[in-house]
Amino acid sequence: MTDESAMNFVVNGDLDKAAILYERYKRPLFNFYLRFGVERDLSQDLTQQVFYRLLHYRHTFREGYEFRTWIYRIARNIYHDHLKDNSLKNSQLTENLEIYEEENYDDEQYNLVQLALQKLPDEYREVLQLSRYEELKYEQISEVLNVSVSVVKVRVHRAIKKLREIYLSLDLVE
Repeated sequence: MTDESAMNFVVNGDLDKAAILYERYKRPLFNFYLRFGVERDLSQDLTQQVFYRLLHYRHTFREGYEFRTWIYRIARNIYHDHLKDNSLKNSQLTENLEIYEEENYDDEQYNLVQLALQKLPDEYREVLQLSRYEELKYEQISEVLNVSVSVVKVRVHRAIKKLREIYLSLDLVE
C-alpha cells in the first residue's frame, strides 16, 4: 500500500491506516529533528506532534498530493512553531554538541560534519537536510518550503559551499 493510499483511507475515516504511516515515518521524522540539533526526548515529542497533526488536519490532504512532501511540511512547521514558542535560537541548539543518531557513530569526521551543519544558517541547513538526509527531490523541497525550485537549487549550492568553509575551519581547529 502506498503512503498516499494509506493517507486517503485515513482521510476517509479509517484511522487504523495511520499506524502504517507511523511505522514508516517515525524514525525518519525523529532523525529529522535530531539533525536540527533537537535533543532526543524533545525529538520524540515533536515526532508525536507530527502524527497528532496528521490526524487532526487529515482533511487537508488531497488526492494527488505526495504524502512525503505533505508530512515533511507538517514536521517543518512543528519545528518552527517550537522555536517560536520557546524563543530558542540556533546558537542555543548548538551548545549541546552531543550528536545523537539512531545508529552509533563515533567517527570524528561525522561529528565535525554534524557540528558544521549546526552552524549553518537555518535556510541552508534545512535544504541540505531535506535533500541529503531525507532524500527529497528539489521539486518536493520547493513544495515543503513554498519557494521555487531555482531558489532551492541556489540554497543547496550556497549551503554546500558554506558547509565546506565551516567544516574546514573546524577541522583546522581540531
